[in-house]
Amino acid sequence: MNWTLGNNLYLILLLLLPLLGIIMISYLKWKNQRKKIFAEAKFQDELFEKKTGFTKVLPILYLLATLFLVLSIVDLLSGSEEVKSKQKMNNVIFLLDVSNSMNAQDVAPNRLDEAKNIIINTMEKMKNDKVGIVVFAGDANSIMPLTTDFTAAETYLGGVETNIVKIQGTDFLKAMKTVVDKFKNIPKGARQVVLLSDGEDNESNEKPAAKLAAKEGISVITVGIGSEEGAPIPEYVFGQLMGYKTDIQGETVISKRETQALQNIANKTNGTYVDGNNLENATTQIIDGLRKSATSSETMVKSNNAIHYYQYFLGVSILLFLVIFLLNPNRDFNI
Repeated sequence: MNWTLGNNLYLILLLLLPLLGIIMISYLKWKNQRKKIFAEAKFQDELFEKKTGFTKVLPILYLLATLFLVLSIVDLLSGSEEVKSKQKMNNVIFLLDVSNSMNAQDVAPNRLDEAKNIIINTMEKMKNDKVGIVVFAGDANSIMPLTTDFTAAETYLGGVETNIVKIQGTDFLKAMKTVVDKFKNIPKGARQVVLLSDGEDNESNEKPAAKLAAKEGISVITVGIGSEEGAPIPEYVFGQLMGYKTDIQGETVISKRETQALQNIANKTNGTYVDGNNLENATTQIIDGLRKSATSSETMVKSNNAIHYYQYFLGVSILLFLVIFLLNPNRDFNI
């Protein structure tokens, strides 16, 4: 039979036994000394109650009662086992565009903050899932591996700005290669990506990225953020707005959402395209998409069906304290 302890840390309470023994011995010595001071030995039998056999074993009973009390707190267990169970879950990497165009303010407060809010709202509605975060522009970086710690994910997102990736631009292929690397321990068909971007494909790598995702069994839900009319791209220095991005002719650049590129990636990977300009609608559609493609995976779960024996030790402890009380000539717990 497999025996284990429920509360190992409480074994330290066993140190109370020698301490209790020292206290009782010291008390009995002190008590005898006081008797000798109070009266000579020949008068003690008349002045004090005679010791019975029971009073001599009282210290031992106290130690035994305390021992069983501690053992009841430690809680002896038997019968724990590991069981394989199937459960629906998602392995989701949020692929977040952090190119400078995501600073455009055609969606309040800006495209990047809208994307981050969508991710946070989506995670709040996810259960039993693992999430990771990859940011990309002209290059791609993983800022959080797959985890069930959604609180940590929110913390990481709080620090994401467009300058987090030094190489600017929008390279979907590099982003997808980074995602594939993060999914290397996840079976194909159980890999899901939520791509949040304005769709501007500066490197023209939309098709190779979609092809790679399909080959690796990755389903991509694309979320388009920004308006078709577009907006200028703010340029900041140390957090201060210095103007708007211009082209080589000095004309203000207008960044527009490229919906077609995002739709193509979704269609070629059995995903869906979501309009990200409405926070609540976008979150609902993403959750629906993830649930449709969620896979059943076998997980080792340690069952909690162990048999507890603390009640037997507690019962013995209570019985011993009851014996001490009932058989003590003074009907108390004094020794």
